[in-house]
Amino acid sequence: MEPVSIKPTFDVDEIRAQFPILKELVHGQPLVYFDNAATSQKPRRVIKAESAYYAKINANVHRGVHTLSTLATEAQEAARETIRAHINAKHAHEVIFTAGTTASLNLVANSLGQMLLKKGDEVLISGMEHHANIVPWQLACERYGAKLKVIPVNENGELDISAIPGQARNDNPFSDRTKILAVSHVSNTLGTINPCKS
Repeated sequence: MEPVSIKPTFDVDEIRAQFPILKELVHGQPLVYFDNAATSQKPRRVIKAESAYYAKINANVHRGVHTLSTLATEAQEAARETIRAHINAKHAHEVIFTAGTTASLNLVANSLGQMLLKKGDEVLISGMEHHANIVPWQLACERYGAKLKVIPVNENGELDISAIPGQARNDNPFSDRTKILAVSHVSNTLGTINPCKS
């Protein structure tokens, strides 16, 4: 197989310049940061916006009628609308703010587990999941008596759905008992882009 040359469609130096921390040196070399699945670095405009919020309108959102609370609520709802438009959600109330992906996955696993899982049901994840998308499903399965099934990864770092035991229906990993599929679109460890379609 010949190596593939990928030319970025954006200026990498311009992007790096937006992140102050990437000007730091580690062992005398420019910082390269790949641990975004755990904590993402913030661009200058986000740092500036967070600083302005804390300096000018920090207050409880949706819990007060005083000026700061009103300003903070308006700012949060404006952000929710911006995100709604960016991800093409139908309604702004579909955008839920959490502390991060780990908190979101725990919320989803607890909520869906309670709503959907019964003894003998199945939850399907992949062998390339971040820890944060494994443990919540393990706990939900344990709590409701469901079974956690794992789609293995082949030697190329791709999902090997043909390797799931007992799959006679065109390598389909789903069974009549599968209630939840929770897989990453892009693996944080391998960089694999899974063929996820809605």
